[in-house]
Amino acid sequence: MAQLAEGWRRLRPKLHAPPEWGIEPVSQDYRVLGFLDYLVLWGDLGIGLLVLLAGSFLVPGLGLGSALLAIAVGSILGALMLSLIGILGSENALPTMVLLRPALGVRGSYLPSALNVLQLIGWTIFEFVLMGYAANAISRIIFGSSNLLLWTAVFAAIVILMGVGGPIGFVRQWLEKFAVWIVVATTVWLTWHLLTSSNIVAIFTKPGNGSLPFWSAVDLVIAMPISWLPLVADYSRFARRTSRAFWGTFVGFALTNIWFYALGAFILLAAGFSQQPKEFVSALALSAGWIAFLILLLDETDNAWADLYSAAVSLQNVLRKIKQRWLILGLGLFSFLVAVFLDITQYQNFLYLIGSIFTPLFGLLAADYFLLRNRRYQKNEIYRPQGAYWYRGGVNVFGMVAWVAGILVYNVAAPATLGVFIPQWVKIVPPSFTLYGGSIPSFIAAFGIYAVLGFAFRRIESSTWIRRNQNEKEHSL
Repeated sequence: MAQLAEGWRRLRPKLHAPPEWGIEPVSQDYRVLGFLDYLVLWGDLGIGLLVLLAGSFLVPGLGLGSALLAIAVGSILGALMLSLIGILGSENALPTMVLLRPALGVRGSYLPSALNVLQLIGWTIFEFVLMGYAANAISRIIFGSSNLLLWTAVFAAIVILMGVGGPIGFVRQWLEKFAVWIVVATTVWLTWHLLTSSNIVAIFTKPGNGSLPFWSAVDLVIAMPISWLPLVADYSRFARRTSRAFWGTFVGFALTNIWFYALGAFILLAAGFSQQPKEFVSALALSAGWIAFLILLLDETDNAWADLYSAAVSLQNVLRKIKQRWLILGLGLFSFLVAVFLDITQYQNFLYLIGSIFTPLFGLLAADYFLLRNRRYQKNEIYRPQGAYWYRGGVNVFGMVAWVAGILVYNVAAPATLGVFIPQWVKIVPPSFTLYGGSIPSFIAAFGIYAVLGFAFRRIESSTWIRRNQNEKEHSL
């Protein structure tokens, strides 16, 4: 009995749920991740079946040479924005949506939080759909049987359990020790297989059909790192040092995003796969071999994990008292049900829509933190009603104006996004406005507009806050 009791004592800590950080600043004891941790994390998140699929959208609208240039430009710019916003998390130990409170107001941050939960759940659903069809394709190859519902449920359960486990253990116990190295080796083999089994000269010399402008292709590439922007501080808040988190994030994500976008474009041109997600993964499973494809499939759980975990963290910015693990469980179950019963696999326009909303949002956040506040936030005021970041009714109108203006600039510079829903919009916008895509102009516009407005309202903000504090002290006396 004594030996059984001792064995249980040793096992019990391993069965305890991991700590929940919620939206409070992460304590120094848990700020343990370094350069290698972020290199592995973001390098792994840049790998995925969805990235391969997104890369296939660039061709045959562009030739492979132009597509590779668009991939390089979009990946570097997107990874740079991702890493810059990650600085806010590592310097303040706060998740992304909470960091929007100084720029938009405490209540103003609820709107992007809701939009972020919506887009993250959308990504989680897409991941569940893709993983279900991919596993089902492998099942047909190996066992000659098909059960889409079962395989979708299996991978949804894996992702939910990973989400409950939290980021530190996930990165250090799973990614660094096993997952990322196996996936990199598999990707090297897949790349070599494609290059040696294809007519490279014919693929490179085949021109595009002109249906996709170059800067629209850059927008499509930037959309992938932009979709991670609302998540980046959720993980950079665990960094030991800001510089190591920055470079680990930038190098890791830029390299793998370039690699997998390029592979996706090459696969479509070499094998002529369909761009429909279901057909794409089934054809890829047959072409790559089921073992290599199974490894890529298992790695796809990492992307779904990050989406689901950060959806719960973003929702906590609004519903602060609800336990994170219950949010993960509820959101994961909802995503599974939608993945099983609804077909929402058309997501190219979804990528553009994400870019039009979140690119300018983080342009104004960068202006607020780096330019106006000199990289200093008052952490105690972030959570305090009627505090320095309350503004009027909890909303910073100037921040909202800059955000809306940036969204408008994006949809003028890239009218096809809004044109999906309002076809006449494309005809209204002059072609000369669309030369450089939407991402770069909208980021610059939101940054500039908020910088100008910010210098005007900083004095008003400071005097209002001082007067409010004086009134509170007088009232308390």
